[in-house]
Parts: sequence; structure tokens; C-alpha cells
Amino acid sequence: MAPQAQTASKASQAPTTDPAAEEKLEAARNFTFHLLKGIKQIGMYRHNEARFPEFLTRATEALAAYTNKHGPLSLKVEQQNFMLHGEPTFSEDTPLPYKFFRDGIRQLIFRPGLTVAELVTFTLIALSEPERGAEDVLAQLWRSGLEHVEYVVVEGFKMDEVSEQEVEVEVDKVVGYLYSRLKTNSDDYLRFARLNAEDLDSKLEGVEQMRGLVVAGNYASDDLKARLQREITEEENARLFPKLMSAIFQVIEGGVDDTALIEEVFVQLLDAMLIQDDYGTINQIVLKMRSMAQRSPGSSIGSLLEHFVLKMGEEQRVMRVAEMLKSTRPKQPVDITRYLQALDASTIFTMLNALETIEIPENRLLVCDVLARFAQENPQPFVQRLESERPQTVRDMVYILEKSNHPERVKMFGLVMLNKNLAVKLEVMNIIARGRTAEARKLIFDAFNDPAAQVRMLAARLLPEFDRDKAYVDLVKLMKHPDFEKKSIEERTSVYTALGSTGLPGAISMLLQLIAVKPTLLNKKKVLEDKLLAIAGLAGACSIPSYKALQGVVEDKNQPVEVLNAARKAMYQTKKTLFGETSTTEEA
Repeated sequence: MAPQAQTASKASQAPTTDPAAEEKLEAARNFTFHLLKGIKQIGMYRHNEARFPEFLTRATEALAAYTNKHGPLSLKVEQQNFMLHGEPTFSEDTPLPYKFFRDGIRQLIFRPGLTVAELVTFTLIALSEPERGAEDVLAQLWRSGLEHVEYVVVEGFKMDEVSEQEVEVEVDKVVGYLYSRLKTNSDDYLRFARLNAEDLDSKLEGVEQMRGLVVAGNYASDDLKARLQREITEEENARLFPKLMSAIFQVIEGGVDDTALIEEVFVQLLDAMLIQDDYGTINQIVLKMRSMAQRSPGSSIGSLLEHFVLKMGEEQRVMRVAEMLKSTRPKQPVDITRYLQALDASTIFTMLNALETIEIPENRLLVCDVLARFAQENPQPFVQRLESERPQTVRDMVYILEKSNHPERVKMFGLVMLNKNLAVKLEVMNIIARGRTAEARKLIFDAFNDPAAQVRMLAARLLPEFDRDKAYVDLVKLMKHPDFEKKSIEERTSVYTALGSTGLPGAISMLLQLIAVKPTLLNKKKVLEDKLLAIAGLAGACSIPSYKALQGVVEDKNQPVEVLNAARKAMYQTKKTLFGETSTTEEA
């Protein structure tokens, strides 16, 4: 090789940089950094659309700074990043580029003069989810008509009137030339990005058209990317972030004049942890602050803790927690419980509104357990919701009030008995019956006047669980009421069953007397009904005396066939309950 040629070769391999390209890249990365930050804030405050322009103001300013100096910003769209001069612009993984890549968009061009409103529209399109019913990104961009945003869509290689074999040959030439441009020992890594049409025309022979070119290489495997991601996460969580927290608290312990600045720092940390769903770290911050406040009473750390907890309980942050709990079972539910327990009573209504959005029963229970602590001191917000038309809301409020052990909670449950939803009333009656108090018994007894037969039947079943002697007196009085015979056979059966469940000798004796009555021609149907009701009462007793009484009825061949069959069935069911399984022959 000639000396001049050797010198030229070495010069081409020497490390060189392009300051202009580096300046553009840094300006573009500044724009994408603020864009990604704005997207995260919009995701966190999705309900507050009025603040979207505020979140994207910094990104708009960064883009304006680029376009005013360098002209339009043209970003190449790849699956995992936006590229400029062959370098990625996003410093962290984000699904944003793939949404455009999936629809065939290979280039995004931001023109000078882009407004905040246009960037908000572009961002909302990027955040949309076509897999959940939204239009695809390409259609939304076309409909939006963004004046200062352009995009290039590529479908693949295609040449009219040229065979696939010829296309393949021409593509190979294109790829070969581009690959030769990349194969160099030079440190000028932007060399390939400065490729122009004149260079390509001078190197390619017979290539008339190229479109949608993709240069493929050896990509990192999914396992390798997952391992690197884990290592980065461990580095951030196990080493960097704890060091940062330690440094901040050391500054606080050394004394801080600008308290507002420290408060803002902790609010930023709080939002960052909420975005990452890292509730454990937030709880550690609260514990550290409380410990410091106890060691130094009267210091500024107390007000800092109060401000931090106040920010934790603001609506947008509580709703962020609810959004996560809405349809996802958390890996560490204890951390979320501790987060909610740290909030003060001023967040009751916010937490109640958040509870309405949660769908998973376990997560609703988690929030209800936290709210029970507030209900003990201030039950009024929960009592108001007992009149809700949503059955699930009423169930939650009853659970909260019951768990709070408020001394007057049974009186509060009286409001539920006015609810029109039958299922809710029945469920609340079962909860009331657990109290075994005089107030609870009165509510159950008053349910005998309810217009719904199911409520009256449940009241009859629950009444003996309070006081058997009082229940016996009340049930006998109810049976002797003139209107009792007008009730349905099902409701009368429930009352007789409840009478037998008292297990009192007087109840068994009364039921046997009904079975021993001899019918006449005028009252034959009435006597048969009474006998069958008495059999149901003996079955409800489910005791040794009732079993013997049923056995005696079975042996009395003077009884009607219907009574004998009912008594035999009730006897075997009682025996099965008391002594275990009965034989198939006996049941037959």
C-alpha cells in the first residue's frame, strides 16, 4: 500500500467526534426526558385533565429550544427507543416507541412552533390502549391533524414491475453498503448517521428504489436483558436509593434553614415511590421521621412529618393507590395497609371515594379494615352511606361499623332495615345477630313487622339465638295471633322450626299435643297442616328428646301417611345430624 494511502486509512480510523451532532443529541434527550416525566405525571393525575398542559410545559420548552436552534427534530422510531444520529434518546425503558413502531411509523418529525396543546394531544394518543378498544395510533394521528407533527409510515420492501428475486438482490446491495459504512475502526460513531443520497448513489450500481430498509444485527437475548434489568433495579433499590435517603436525613439532623425546600424534596420522593408502587420505602420514611421527632421534640422534623403525611393523604395520591388496588392483587399488601394507616382522619371521605372504585374483594377488605379505626371515633361518614342504593357500599359500611366496635353501632344498623334491597337487609340481620345484645334482639324482633316474608322468616330463625325462654314466649304469642293463619305455609313452617329450635320442654310438649289431635270431617285439612308444622318444629329442635318424639310418631300407625312420611324423614335427618351418616336402607 502506498504511504499516502496508509496515512489516509489511519486518519479515517482516528477517534473523531462531531460537536454539532452531540449538541443536537443532548437537546433531543432533554426533550424526551421531560416528555417521559410528563407522561408519568399524567398517568398519576389522569383524572385531572386541566393540569396536563402544566405537566408538558417543560417538554414543550425543551422542544422549542431544539427547533429554534437546529430546525425540525426528526426521530427514528425503533421498537424500544427513539433514535437520533444512531443514538437512543430515552435513558430508560418505556413502551412509548413500540406503540408507534407496531403501527408501521418509522419516523416522527416535530416542526418549529409546536404548541403545548398539540403536545398534549400527541401524548394522549401515545398513552391510548388500542388493545382495550381505542383506535390504533396511526388512525388517531390522522384524525388529530397535528399541524407541527409529521410521521413517516413504512410497510416494507416493494418495487413495482420487479420480481422478488431482483428486489432481494437490490436490497442486498443496499444492506451491504450500509454494513460497510458501519465496519470501521474509527471512533466517529455518527459517521453512519451522516449518510446522504449522493453517497448512496455513488456506491450502488443498478439500484433504482429502496424503501423501508431495516438493518438487523445480533440483539441481546431476553434473558440477558432481564438479568441486566434486575441488576439495575437492585443497584437502585439496594444501594443508591438508601444512600440518598441516608444523606437527606443527615442533612436534616444537621439543621436546615430552608424547611420548604426539604418539604418539596420529600414530596418529589413520595411521588417517585408511588409511581414505582414502592410503599415499603414510603413507610420507612414515615417511621424515620417519627423516630427523629420523638428524639427531638419541638424541632422542625415534627412539622415536616405532618406535611409529608398530609401529602400522602391528598386525593390524587390516594386515588393512585386505589387505581393499583382496583384490579391487581398487591405483592406486599401489608405495606399498603401501613401506608393507609399512616393517614389522618381528614382523608376519610377520600378513602371512601377510593373504596368505591376497587373491584377485588380482598382489596376492599383491606381498605375497610383501615377505615374501621376512624369509624370508632367518627362514625357519621359511614352512617350516611348506609342509605346508599349500592348494595356493596352498604355491606362495606356495615362491616366497618361492626369491626369498629362502636357502642351504638346496632342503632346505626337500624337504618339498613329501611333499605329496599332485600339481600342487604338479610345480610345485615345476620351481622346484627352476632351482637347478642338487647338492642340487637329488639331490631330482630321488630323485623317481624317487615313487609318482606323472607325478612320475617329470618327473624324467626335468629330470635332463639339471643334468649331461648324469651324467644319461646314471643313465638307462641305470634302463633296465636289471628293473622298467623293467613301467612304462607313457608313462613308458618319457619316459625314452628324456630319454636322447636329453642329446645325447651314446653315447646316439645306443645308440638306433640298438635300431633296427637284427632281430626274431624270439618277440620281435617287444618289438623293435617298443623301436624306437618309440628313435625317441622321437632326437626328444628334436633335433639335426643325430639328424636325420641319423632320415633314415637313413626310408630303410631293411626297417623296419616303424610305425617308418617314427614316424621320418618325428619327422624333420619336428626339421627344423621346427631350421630353421623345413616344407612341407605334406612333412608329408603
